[in-house]
Amino acid sequence: MTPAISCRGLQKHFDDVKAVDGLDLEVSPGECFGLLGPNGAGKTTTIEILEGLTKPDAGEVTILGRRWGGQERELRERLGISLQESRLTEKLTVYETLELFRSFYERGRDPERLLEDLALEEKRDARVGKLSGGQRQRLAVACALAGDPEILFLDEPTTGLDPQSRLQLWERIAVFKAAGRTVLLTTHYMEEAERLCDRVAIVDHGRIIALGTPAELIAGLHAPHIIEFSSEPAVDDELLSSVPGTGERRQRDGRWQLAAANLAQAVPALLSTLDDAGARLVSLSTHRATLEDVFLSLTGRELRDE
Repeated sequence: MTPAISCRGLQKHFDDVKAVDGLDLEVSPGECFGLLGPNGAGKTTTIEILEGLTKPDAGEVTILGRRWGGQERELRERLGISLQESRLTEKLTVYETLELFRSFYERGRDPERLLEDLALEEKRDARVGKLSGGQRQRLAVACALAGDPEILFLDEPTTGLDPQSRLQLWERIAVFKAAGRTVLLTTHYMEEAERLCDRVAIVDHGRIIALGTPAELIAGLHAPHIIEFSSEPAVDDELLSSVPGTGERRQRDGRWQLAAANLAQAVPALLSTLDDAGARLVSLSTHRATLEDVFLSLTGRELRDE
């Protein structure tokens, strides 16, 4: 089956900064694929190259079996793009904006249906300049859907959205994918990637450092739980290495994080170890391992690090 999106050896440098550094990627038709990483990791540059908006310094890009540089109009008819920052004409109404974007395509979606799908009916006659940040973001996605695309590119689609709007947009992405369409999105929200994506690529410094389903990447930690705690006085790595049932350890902002295979075994063992060392527990919490923990394990940094 021909990939919906494919690139090989993608490179893009801005002066001395390697925004994209030899990136290989393949997305299957009907797949929701996520590029996950912190700001500055190269996600936006990568997606702009794939969209044909930025020319790479090196590498090949194939979209729906075609390459940029020939029959671009025909190819763009089959794509929907929502940029990280969309500049829409502020004096047009929401409906007029959708009607304008629909006119760019030979075939497409009914603007009235798009208003309903993106929960913008009440803002139908409101001018774009009067919309909130979240409403503008939903309008940008509605504009990306105006041409009834086969591939939907979404760059940080839920940044700035309230929880309800984020859930509504997740639902629309799921409906789009259920119709056999392809989605490529960038995000630094781990929950978003785990909820929506069939596969994710974790990107750092312009390179893919991990690739797989969210479940596969999390399983690669070999510990489904994370124990986070602080104590007074603080304890060292040598002491924690003796706690049964724990694995990888890391310290951040005065708190320790321990990977654990079994909380019922590891938590009592940790408390006993602290007690024997004369350390008082100040705080303790646990959570299931996430893609955030995968990234932290691989890089020593958090996904939301600037």
